[in-house]
Amino acid sequence: MNALVLLSGGIDSSCCVAFYRQIGYEVIGVFVDYCQPVAQKEEQSAKAIADYYAIPFHVIRCAGPSTEFQGEIAGRNAFLVFVALLYFPQFAGLVVLGTHAGTTYYDCSEHFTNHLGSILSGYCNGEIVFATPFLQWTKQMVYDFCNMHKVPIHLTWSCEVGPSEPCYRCLSCKDRERLNVCTPE
Repeated sequence: MNALVLLSGGIDSSCCVAFYRQIGYEVIGVFVDYCQPVAQKEEQSAKAIADYYAIPFHVIRCAGPSTEFQGEIAGRNAFLVFVALLYFPQFAGLVVLGTHAGTTYYDCSEHFTNHLGSILSGYCNGEIVFATPFLQWTKQMVYDFCNMHKVPIHLTWSCEVGPSEPCYRCLSCKDRERLNVCTPE
């Protein structure tokens, strides 16, 4: 079975790679550059994770607005899933997003996941299943899984602001600080 992981280079998506490899899936990493300020650092980290796990890695570049993104980006996760669907029209298997519990973002909710899963099923006659394996896990549980399974967290990038150094103010930086996670090399 195939698992196409939307690999941002952060802890959650990197954990998805380890999770699905552990249970026997053929994992493909996909990074989407949608003109986010930290795209270069995210892509670098996503590539490092793909290399670490020796999985195929694809980069999709999209021209986007010249808007500063920070915090919740309305439509982001749906956009990432649909871009992957357009880029891999013959794909069958799981399209994986590393969302977890404890965030107020709509596109990290069970409601969003169920609706997007239904839409994907409709487009693909059930050949593609939308998977969010950590939807009921806290960030701490994701981090614990990473530690238990030796996910190379030091290769990940989680700052939403960057662009080249962590800002230490955004929610992702605060998560890393709360979990006492080292900053990327």
